[in-house]
Amino acid sequence: MRQTLLLVCLTITLVAAIPKPNKTSRVKDEPLSSHQHYENEEHNPDYDHEAFLGEEAKTFDQLSPEESKERLGKIVEKIDRDLDGKITKEELKSWIQYTQRRYILEDVDRQWKAHNPNNKDSVTWEEYKKMVYGFMDDMEPSELESNAEEGFSYKDMIRRDQRRWGIADTNGDHALDKEEFTNFLHPEDAPHMKEIVVVETMEDIDKDKNGFISLEEYIGDMYRGVKHEDEPDWVRNEREQFQNYRDKNKDGHLDPDEVKQWIIPPDFDHSEAEAKHLIQESDADADGQLTKEEIINKYDVFVGSQATDFGEALNRHDEF
Repeated sequence: MRQTLLLVCLTITLVAAIPKPNKTSRVKDEPLSSHQHYENEEHNPDYDHEAFLGEEAKTFDQLSPEESKERLGKIVEKIDRDLDGKITKEELKSWIQYTQRRYILEDVDRQWKAHNPNNKDSVTWEEYKKMVYGFMDDMEPSELESNAEEGFSYKDMIRRDQRRWGIADTNGDHALDKEEFTNFLHPEDAPHMKEIVVVETMEDIDKDKNGFISLEEYIGDMYRGVKHEDEPDWVRNEREQFQNYRDKNKDGHLDPDEVKQWIIPPDFDHSEAEAKHLIQESDADADGQLTKEEIINKYDVFVGSQATDFGEALNRHDEF
């Protein structure tokens, strides 16, 4: 039994491919930055920096303004896909989307190589199942039925994976190519996968399996509570969010439609809004496009007055 548990831990650690509930945030359409774009009606440039540079924005804090401008200029050349000397809204939007998706692409590349060492065009369900769940072959039936994590048994986890696999398999050949595999690993980004995101969220949070999410279940998903301590302010705020905004019909719980509106908000294109904002801030001649000179002149809008390892950003954005 002890050896089996050790093997389970090692397998999950190395493969890291079993879909797990996201305890940080259930919302699948997050803003482009962890910063507020406006604070007390004051514009916060940190939002723009993180939207434009992605996760690397936080490392850009030691270059001189001259170095920042020089390296920003090199990034501008990458954004100008048609090489006409103008950055359009669509080119800027594509860049912002790329910086935001890069972590997903890197995760997919890593897992694709792990599950497809021979670099075939596709991976079958049986190959994936053997790689991720092969350790279960040596487990007792009672162990397969016991809770592995988050209240799910190992058999439940296989069932969920196979169901999601089937939806990602758009051509029905029981194998996933890299694009389908991307949708399997990150279903929140594929329109045809969004319903399964809602279904899995309901299964994660609806502990009494009545088809709804109560306030207690909603809070319990994100906060376990600490004895003899008052609830943090953010938990009280979440209670208010549930009661005032999430529960649209005020019946005391969330149905699947309300859950969908919560975790997959109605369409708002953050990347488009940010591209428009950056152009509005930097477009000196008001022609709706940006030149390299206009961007450099407003470099603090894009990258701040100081920035570090732009070289890393350039190397990592080569594939853009």
